[in-house]
Amino acid sequence: MRTLDSMPRPRRPRPGNPAPGSRFGRFTATDLLAVVLYVALPLAVVLLPLNRATWIRTNPVVASYLLNLAVYGVVFVVAAVSARAYFARDVRILASRPWFTAGILPVMLIAMLVVTAILVTLAGGIQVSRNQEDIEAVAQGVPWWFTAPLLVVVGPFVEEYVFRHLMIGKLSLFLNRWFCYAISIMLFASLHIVGRDDFTVQALAPYLGLGGVLVFAYVWTGNNLAFSVSLHALKNLLSVVLMYTLDLSAVQP
Repeated sequence: MRTLDSMPRPRRPRPGNPAPGSRFGRFTATDLLAVVLYVALPLAVVLLPLNRATWIRTNPVVASYLLNLAVYGVVFVVAAVSARAYFARDVRILASRPWFTAGILPVMLIAMLVVTAILVTLAGGIQVSRNQEDIEAVAQGVPWWFTAPLLVVVGPFVEEYVFRHLMIGKLSLFLNRWFCYAISIMLFASLHIVGRDDFTVQALAPYLGLGGVLVFAYVWTGNNLAFSVSLHALKNLLSVVLMYTLDLSAVQP
């Protein structure tokens, strides 16, 4: 089966864009800044005495949403600047086969749900994470048109940039690619529960399924960042729709 990366390329990128024969360049200062912000900003939110602020105590749900939006928004801007040429190139590749892209995304989404369900079953059943509980609390206190941009646009781009574009696309230039796949899946899953839940297989299982399929989709499409972002966004969009319509607590965005 042909992958997206094996498809005919669009026109030669303009000077300054990644060359067709050299998919990835070295880590840049902007990449480093994005990673530092991705790690440091959440730590700052946890360590600073923000709970003393009146506006946070008055409406903790809205405050939680705004803090997450601020953290992810800052990283999103830096990541978008850093990966703009790669992302634009990948969008052009997807656009060269629009029907294939539109058809394979829902197939990948179904595969993600199936894999996640299997892993959750093997792990002993659903254990709703603190991360999921927080998201559902936000959904109850914040309109969908506020949460959707964060969960469907900003969040997927930031996480795919960090865990796929950097940890696989660039890091595999220096380390074994299978090792990069493994750390991408494990760190992605751990991020969603570390420090907030018991670190158990049950808590990890949904995110391992999500991360595993995202890694497969990214690699199978020739390390296409735009495709993995689109798949992640589609999964989160489904979760947002379910939370605001059916209020299913088991959905893991």
